[in-house]
Amino acid sequence: GRIASIVCCLSLAAGSVRTQAQDTVRHPERTRNTFSTEGWWKPAGPKFSPEVHDDRTITFRLRAPQAERVELLFDEWDVVPQTMQREPRIYQYKFRIDGLETVDPVNPDVKVGTTIYGNVVEVRGGEEPRFDERRRVGGEVHLLPYRSSSLGQLRTAWIYVPREAVEHPARRLPVLYLRHGGGDFEGSWVREGRVAAIMDNLIAEKAAVPMYVVMTNGLTDGSWAGGSTPEGIRLLERELIGDVIPLVENRYPVRRDKRCRAIAGLSMGGGQAFVIGLRNLDLFSAIGQFSAGILSDGTFDYERYIPGVMEDPERINRELALLWIACGTKDPRHAGHLDTVEELHRRGVRCEFHDAPWGHEWQFWRLQLHDFAQRLFRNNHQ
Repeated sequence: GRIASIVCCLSLAAGSVRTQAQDTVRHPERTRNTFSTEGWWKPAGPKFSPEVHDDRTITFRLRAPQAERVELLFDEWDVVPQTMQREPRIYQYKFRIDGLETVDPVNPDVKVGTTIYGNVVEVRGGEEPRFDERRRVGGEVHLLPYRSSSLGQLRTAWIYVPREAVEHPARRLPVLYLRHGGGDFEGSWVREGRVAAIMDNLIAEKAAVPMYVVMTNGLTDGSWAGGSTPEGIRLLERELIGDVIPLVENRYPVRRDKRCRAIAGLSMGGGQAFVIGLRNLDLFSAIGQFSAGILSDGTFDYERYIPGVMEDPERINRELALLWIACGTKDPRHAGHLDTVEELHRRGVRCEFHDAPWGHEWQFWRLQLHDFAQRLFRNNHQ
């Protein structure tokens, strides 16, 4: 009974509206218009937070009048209290308010990936710009949709296109396939890694060969395990070889021989680069591995990940112009990397090891990309 009466009332209301529409519509008494744009056009005030000063100090502010204790936390991994230095770099931070960790609500520059990790504040280098600070107009970053046949998903590749390719679109250039870490996404090397600024600077200084840099998603199901198990890496390998490389080579005038193709990555992506690169020595001439967790584990099983490959170290040495392995000395993965390098040398595999006093953080990975890129394609660029 109640439902029927409701339906009836709705029908009557609809009928009354139709009748009213045919007659003169009666407007209720209008209120006076008080809307105003006065004050909209004044200059923007000083940035509330974070405020970077000329002397490279930073002032952080937080509106939390009811909070009893507010702490400032820096960096993503191994967050510990530390003495701040007036050093030009990109810092990651967040607040802890009465025990609850949160981002800075007035700073829209955030580090995102599989979650929101924190805010980012950049202290510029002044008269001496940093290596990862863009100094001039250079290349472009393209977003290229594609379908992953191995995962059955629609995905997007982020592609750094060097200025030389923009100005000379028919010129064939080499390609670096660059992979992100477990908490990141396909755009992280552009956003947090500053790949465009690093490559623009190196190429302009003729310290690196002009090259494309292709970045794709390294997760299969949103979990770190999905991008690090032998099964997960095999799916990503099929995607890279069967979908991504053909797509790039059809859309861009890139060099198609292995001498002009390299693969590298950080953390989870470093493990992927190491495994996929060694499994496909006919496709890649250089491998860069930065801070990979799976290689730091003393139980890493070469036969599960790269079956049969380590049995022929002479082939590895012959096919690879460069096998680059790196880890920060403050990273808990450092000792495992030293063991990995020892094991590779024991097996007769040539590799280079690079470290620096950093942890598991972007500052170290930017430095590694900066140095690694300078070693690529030197003898094969035309």
